[in-house]
Amino acid sequence: MVHTVTTLPTARQPGCPFDPPAELIDARRHGPISRYPFPDGHQGWLITGYDLVRSVLADSRFSSRKELMIHHPTIDFTGVEVPPAPPGEFLLMDEPQHGRYRKPLVGKFTVRRMRQLTERVEQITADHLDAMEKAGPPADLVTAFAKPIPSIVICELLGVPYEDRGRFQDQIDTFLGGESSDEDLIAAYTATQQYLAELVAAKRANPTDDVLSDLTDSDLTDEELKGMALILLSAGFDTTANMLALGTFALLRNPEQLAALRADPALVDRAVEELLRYLSVAKTFMRTALEDVELGGQTIEAGTTVILSYNTANRDPERFADPHVLDLRRQDGGHLAFGHGIHQCLGQQLARVEMRVAFPALLNRFPTLRLAVPAEEVALRPETADIYGVKSLPVTWDA
Repeated sequence: MVHTVTTLPTARQPGCPFDPPAELIDARRHGPISRYPFPDGHQGWLITGYDLVRSVLADSRFSSRKELMIHHPTIDFTGVEVPPAPPGEFLLMDEPQHGRYRKPLVGKFTVRRMRQLTERVEQITADHLDAMEKAGPPADLVTAFAKPIPSIVICELLGVPYEDRGRFQDQIDTFLGGESSDEDLIAAYTATQQYLAELVAAKRANPTDDVLSDLTDSDLTDEELKGMALILLSAGFDTTANMLALGTFALLRNPEQLAALRADPALVDRAVEELLRYLSVAKTFMRTALEDVELGGQTIEAGTTVILSYNTANRDPERFADPHVLDLRRQDGGHLAFGHGIHQCLGQQLARVEMRVAFPALLNRFPTLRLAVPAEEVALRPETADIYGVKSLPVTWDA
């Protein structure tokens, strides 16, 4: 008999800020695929197993098109007409439209190019550690460290003026944080769109040495460039910021792993991959079947929406030994934190560079770094946020 998950949880278990909600872990125990009745009555599916999530992400019979995602996991949108994704917002598109926007960007985010940024990331990181040290303990690691580093890096890559960075950060927080009112969310999104339209116009008039200026020398329209910039700015900032903060929280709660990373600098690459798997801050995505598809012994009928649970896939015991244990020396890699297939995260190498630099630098600068509040008092982002993380992370150290 097929397991059914009746509602998606909106909170994690008390005292377990790093684990997926218990209901999702339980669903995986029943099998890799469960029935999920959406609030509007649509009978969809919830996929929690690693192999099935990966197969859907690689299967062109499942669509990412926004206008097909008419069913929301927790909100009844009956009667609401969902339009196609705006020009340039390629995450919500299929081929060939998706490829038209992604292809000009691929060469700008290669492993080699991102590694060339290492020195600049090291300088930005050192500057913020200097500021933390000068101000003295305690500090909110989110505002002092985790947000500024990826924000500055992605803004410099795309050519966002430094003085505009704070405004952009606040707007992204508002429409991705999961706690804003509809009015505030719309206002922030509209303001970001307006800002990016002005930025694209400025780059066309006076190109500078950045990715957005490079893209103006193509057949892409201003509307398309604005949409691409929105995807790059929001994805390049929010995900890495939350990985840096939540990752530090996880290390502080696993002191033996933190000590191993401090003692062995060569461990950092494997540590980053394990934190990505263990935390899976980009928790869920959706796809819609374009035709009948046999999946996990079930028929997914054309037009049916499936929810892909990345965080349970990355904790699948059939794929990872002791999946709920943070093990920085783990050998079984291949996590899905960056997705898979044609929509796999374009900026994953940039995120890796930032984490490989930032985690060791922080831990080495402050050998006595620790939480400044009890762990249960750390404010977490709600499960409704697009990206999971902490809202603030009070830390202290011996000055």
